[in-house]
Amino acid sequence: MNIFVAKLNFNTTESLLQDAFSRFGEVESVKVIMDKMTGRSKGFGFVEMPNDDEAQEAINELNDSELDGRTIVVKKAEPRENRDRGGFGGGSRGGYRGGGGNRGGGYRDRGDRGDRGGYDRRRF
Repeated sequence: MNIFVAKLNFNTTESLLQDAFSRFGEVESVKVIMDKMTGRSKGFGFVEMPNDDEAQEAINELNDSELDGRTIVVKKAEPRENRDRGGFGGGSRGGYRGGGGNRGGGYRDRGDRGDRGGYDRRRF
């Protein structure tokens, strides 16, 4: 079973996460997700346990418990294709719009809506 662990302390290591889950059975893998730009933890990770009964016991015992000074959230991970994202990058907020949206304002290359403000490069 793949287990999602959230609200981790940004300093929590994979080793500490492994130790916490191994109390309940065999741990196949542990991954703390890191930000590619900063190299810092994003505060969540995944633990994979081959035995579903042991994994469920770990979820029941560790969810809402304290680990490394933080109260963590532990639940069964959902496969990526089952998560409803509501479009590209926006979830329920309507997806990616880019630019300044339809409100005018902001930088614009085209001056086709010049009466709505913003910076129109053609004026200079």
